[in-house]
Amino acid sequence: MSPQKPNHPATADRLHAVVHGHVQGVNFRYYTQLRAGELGVDGWVANRPDGSVEVVAEGSPHALTELLAFLRTGPSLAQVDEIDLQWETATGEFSGFRTRYL
Repeated sequence: MSPQKPNHPATADRLHAVVHGHVQGVNFRYYTQLRAGELGVDGWVANRPDGSVEVVAEGSPHALTELLAFLRTGPSLAQVDEIDLQWETATGEFSGFRTRYL
């Protein structure tokens, strides 16, 4: 998992990210859900007990790259320190993009 991976590999169409920093209590989930909807991405976003935010998203390589660009900065009140990132093969299990509660 590397926070520095700039491009989406052609063989994967699923992004699994854990965003660390000041990312809870700043509407991170709300704005992630909005951006995912704009991009036509399916999946979910959730606050984790350790203070991070987890995102699982499936979509086109371009849409996932755009979503990742958003995750690197987040909304204006967020401070993203690090992203643990994995590119995976999509499963097609999602319909729409939702907030999950872990």
